[in-house]
Amino acid sequence: MTIPKFARGKFAFKNKEKYVGLKTPTYRSGWEHAFMRLCDEHPNVYKWASESIRIPYRHPLTGKYTIYVPDFFVVYIDKNGRKHAELVDAYARQHKIRFRVVSEEQLFHQGTRK
Repeated sequence: MTIPKFARGKFAFKNKEKYVGLKTPTYRSGWEHAFMRLCDEHPNVYKWASESIRIPYRHPLTGKYTIYVPDFFVVYIDKNGRKHAELVDAYARQHKIRFRVVSEEQLFHQGTRK
């Protein structure tokens, strides 16, 4: 099934038990729909949600407090059986913007190994 680039709609689950969001997810592009299908159908995706996490922050240019809502929250199981959680932002990918989350370890790592 091909979804147009600018498709919109409510996602139809095949594996509803994997979805941990509170509302039926809405896709706003073919990319989002494709990612929802991947999360819903891939055997290594354990749980997932769409626009379920709200991250408050202070805008660095305006100083106003606002909220960032990542597109997806995904928990997957790696080849060793370990669970990993990730936030995914399809908007950045769609607009060819590199998206990176920097952890404290990366931010303050000074070239020394523990």
